[in-house]
Amino acid sequence: MPRTAAPSLVPPSGHRRRTSAGVVLRSVLEHGPVARSTIARLTGLSPASVTDYCARFTALGLIREARPPRRARSVGRPHVPVDLDDSRFVVGGVHVAVPYTTVALLDLRGRVLVRRELKHRDTEPGGVLERAAAGLAALLDGAPGSRPLGVGVAVGGWVDRDSGTVVEHPLLGWREVPVRELLGARTGLPVHVDGHARALVNGERLFGRARDSRSVLHLFVGNVVDAAFATGDEVHHGPRSQAGTIAHLPVPGGTEPCDCGRTGCLQAELSERTLVRRARAAGVVGRANPMDVLAAAAAGDAVAVRLLTERARLTGRAAGLLLDVLNPESVVVTEVGVLHREDCLAALREAVGPRRAAVVAPTSFGDRVLAVAGGSVVLDVLYRDPLSASPRLI
Repeated sequence: MPRTAAPSLVPPSGHRRRTSAGVVLRSVLEHGPVARSTIARLTGLSPASVTDYCARFTALGLIREARPPRRARSVGRPHVPVDLDDSRFVVGGVHVAVPYTTVALLDLRGRVLVRRELKHRDTEPGGVLERAAAGLAALLDGAPGSRPLGVGVAVGGWVDRDSGTVVEHPLLGWREVPVRELLGARTGLPVHVDGHARALVNGERLFGRARDSRSVLHLFVGNVVDAAFATGDEVHHGPRSQAGTIAHLPVPGGTEPCDCGRTGCLQAELSERTLVRRARAAGVVGRANPMDVLAAAAAGDAVAVRLLTERARLTGRAAGLLLDVLNPESVVVTEVGVLHREDCLAALREAVGPRRAAVVAPTSFGDRVLAVAGGSVVLDVLYRDPLSASPRLI
């Protein structure tokens, strides 16, 4: 059932550059509790502008005044710092993977408050999105008093952010699916859609280790393998958001047949489906779940360990290739072995090479990464232009 949203702070729209209001709110996120005078110094905006924006944010319930630090024998009025008010609003996060959809609620700091995995009965788009909407509604019903600002949807494959459409996702069988329109009609909330690698670049820059990096590469290795690259304050999208498609990069010595008709494409070699199939063929696991391979490795199964470290090593080679081309300041990798095992992280960094190994790190978000991917889509919009659509301020 459609829900009533909070004042429309984050309407469905195309890409927005960060406004002055966004710069101020981002500064509160990064430095709060923080004095208004400090925000002015950090952002280069005038004190009057910062004070005005903070007043607007307070009226909307996005920030609040924090208790000022105690000062002994101080003279004059103390500076009252401001901080995010993370007690009122939430955003919905939806990540559509091949075997299941993750739905979650996040606060304004990108923290996952609650999440749930919804296993696919089938991958027909209408059914998947209907179940996601119902899952979000159930989470909101369990969080009375939380006001939803909007929903972010992260999906692998080719996603056109500006139209909110999944253009092509071969593993799901989706083509030209108007996700924004369909999910918006089911939830009654503003919906924003992006590719999961780009979503996680924004999440890392807002809430993760890459917050201070001037350029970031994110490599996502699941059933879908793709990448995203950001410089300055912008994630590169390309025409119709097709940037980051690396699934069919050739892997020297690769043996896996790909749906494109070739052999040894990156996604075919690294896919979680390939990992599980190889583990099942070796008698390591009996189910199609990469977490079972991890469990077998944790129990000491040498074949499982070898499969995971080899996959991490090949991921490192792919990261090294992208490093050569893009030369980012930091590289973030989302891959199940690298996330959970030190030997996989070591294999990844060894393949990247000693000179650049230090710039490569696993995702900041652990097993919450898919929930954060969905939420980051809408939170990036909020922190870019928080005042653009508030009817109380236009």
